Amino acid sequence: MNSSNKPNTHSRCQGPQNPLANGAFAGGLGRRSFMRFGLAGFANLSLPGMLKLRAASSAPRQERKKSVIMVWQPGGCSHIDTYDPKPQASSEYRGPFSTISTAVPGVQFTELLPRQAKLANKFSVLRSMRQSAAGHPAGSMQLLSGDPDTRDKPQPKYPDWMSVGNYCRSMQGPRTSPLPSFVGVNPPTTYNGPAYLGDAYGPFIVTGDPNAPQFTVPNIGLKTEEDSRRLGRRVSLRENIDNLQRAFDVKGELESLDQFETQAMTLLTSPEAKAAFDLNQEDDRTRDRYGRNTWGQQLLLARRLVEAGVDIVTTSLRGPLCGRVNNWDDHAVNHHVFDALRFRADVYDQAVSALVEDIHERGLEEQLLVVVTGEFGRTPKINYQPSTGAGNASAAAGTVQPGRDHWPRAFSNLWFGGGIEPGQVIGATDKRGEDSIERICGPDDFLATLYHHLGIDYENVTIEDFSGRPTPIVNHGHAIPELI
Repeated sequence: MNSSNKPNTHSRCQGPQNPLANGAFAGGLGRRSFMRFGLAGFANLSLPGMLKLRAASSAPRQERKKSVIMVWQPGGCSHIDTYDPKPQASSEYRGPFSTISTAVPGVQFTELLPRQAKLANKFSVLRSMRQSAAGHPAGSMQLLSGDPDTRDKPQPKYPDWMSVGNYCRSMQGPRTSPLPSFVGVNPPTTYNGPAYLGDAYGPFIVTGDPNAPQFTVPNIGLKTEEDSRRLGRRVSLRENIDNLQRAFDVKGELESLDQFETQAMTLLTSPEAKAAFDLNQEDDRTRDRYGRNTWGQQLLLARRLVEAGVDIVTTSLRGPLCGRVNNWDDHAVNHHVFDALRFRADVYDQAVSALVEDIHERGLEEQLLVVVTGEFGRTPKINYQPSTGAGNASAAAGTVQPGRDHWPRAFSNLWFGGGIEPGQVIGATDKRGEDSIERICGPDDFLATLYHHLGIDYENVTIEDFSGRPTPIVNHGHAIPELI
């Protein structure tokens, strides 16, 4: 991102001047570690302070703001085998799956997505997304932050759109919800982050399997009256921070600590926050509809959080439900690509379909925008390589099996809610699915569309980087007209 490409009239979402580059506190205390350790040792507001926070948490809600859920497919989903089939292509391209009609006349998906096919008039498919980076790190950074660099880097240079959205929302005034603005439910945790915004604008992270009977979110709600009394008897937070001040030598970190501490206390003392994370409050029929598995319950929890007041939720469809290597990176060395797609298809199809139906049934289709995407697609031409190991969706080591590799030149993503017109197929790829050829959209268009929905002036907002240079949050893109 180069600020010279923009006029000098941008409004500023001014960030902290010198947050730590690696997103960790001095002394190696990271944000999640702080949240765990801090609630046990640092969450020591006096009783009056605690009561003040609780009073603030119960303040009347303002009019509901727009919100976004991003469902991330780490590794990249094969567009040809899902939303952009090529039944007329030769066998070395089209794959083994037959096509099925959808609820939109003339539009076909593959047989892997029967539930979504029946609901295709309730969402839109963008078939012509592309970017220029072939590696997972650079590809993810392009799509999530607009970084045009095609080289893979270990850490993001620019903050991802979720952190930017969280930051800009925080500039609009104090929150009336006791919940964080940005929550990650098993979120993407590599190749993205708040970068120069600082850890205060990263997500509140929820990990674990929401389908597990014993699943709980740590640090949400005080369990007993004794917990409340014990918390009230502790010395004030400010006294502890004074004692710890020597451990911090970077300007801006104490401000972040204050924000973490306030958020931690609010989560501890708010019944509303505790209820939002409690999937047991959903009826069994709803939980069954999403699927009694990790992915289904992740998407259900994401919907609950948005209804409770969270602005941005990210969740990543990874882990054992993907197959042997726990992601969508269906190289032949990792997975038998077609076995892997079959292996995960039913769970994926059910969970996404349930979310589509649910937001319409619950009247969220104007407020909530959902996007389902990975960082790129998979090679249209099938290749064959020896497997590196046996497991779900992979033959024994040494067995030659089919795969598809990274493909940034064309891929699909799914959009629904957000007040957008459903039932659209936007853009097109060529006859073999190799290149986007109609209504081509890139990462900056992707980002601009999300910012537009969140009410962020992406054409004019800049944020100061580590050097104090105002940096645009979008360089050359525009919100995709069909998706706003």
